[in-house]
Amino acid sequence: MPIIPMSTFAKHSVEDLQKEIAEKREALRKFRFGSAGTRARNVREGRNLRKEIARMMTELNARKLASAKESA
Repeated sequence: MPIIPMSTFAKHSVEDLQKEIAEKREALRKFRFGSAGTRARNVREGRNLRKEIARMMTELNARKLASAKESA
């Protein structure tokens, strides 16, 4: 699974980002609990999912702060 650059998230709407975050969180949950008793085959998958979630949340937070600055 390739890592998605931050610039691609700027093109998405807020609703799309929130939907994508929910999907990534569900995939991360399945990854964690699916391999609970066994050895994980691809340990980087969990790390990449966490990083992508963080990137999307950073973009959402930056948009929220920008809109707060404009209204103030």
